[in-house]
Amino acid sequence: MKITSATFVMSNSQVALCPKDRLAEYAFIGRSNVGKSSLINMLTQRKSLAKTSGRPGKTQLINHFLINKKWFLVDLPGYGYARVSKKSKKTFQKFITSYFEEREQLVNAFVLIDIRHEPQKIDFEFMEWLGTHQIPFSIVFTKADKLKASEVETHVANYLAKMTEEAWEEAPKHFVTSSSKYTGRDDLLHYIEQVNASLS
Repeated sequence: MKITSATFVMSNSQVALCPKDRLAEYAFIGRSNVGKSSLINMLTQRKSLAKTSGRPGKTQLINHFLINKKWFLVDLPGYGYARVSKKSKKTFQKFITSYFEEREQLVNAFVLIDIRHEPQKIDFEFMEWLGTHQIPFSIVFTKADKLKASEVETHVANYLAKMTEEAWEEAPKHFVTSSSKYTGRDDLLHYIEQVNASLS
């Protein structure tokens, strides 16, 4: 898939105010500081489409971007650590949950995982919640450029093995990415293209 246009449409904290278009939506979510904004900018080849920041928890709203005038890329607030108040965290959690439970246009959630770290309980709990609510999702391992190729393979294998040990009969589809090296871009976009084709 070639990205010919990527346009910011809106930000809001209420699912009812999301775009009324019946276009497929792909949501990107992960723990704070996982490299989500950089990944979105890499996928769309727009350096500042999604706001990047050295401060974790920068994304605080549901952000819709219209891609190729055919589908929406949705940037969601990170879960886990963020330098915001407990009240704000509860607010984020509420509208994130509402988005996944109510948004009929959502066809896949991409859960971002920093490939350098050991499996985290908070990530497993979130993916288990998605599974329980029958929300299709894929794993996107980020920051692959920070490890050697052999380490990348080992980390991914160990992570997926841990998932199947914990609660999953089989691990979900996964992608390995690096925003700085453009690793995984073609695979991710091709997957979205395939899903879009299956919906038409």
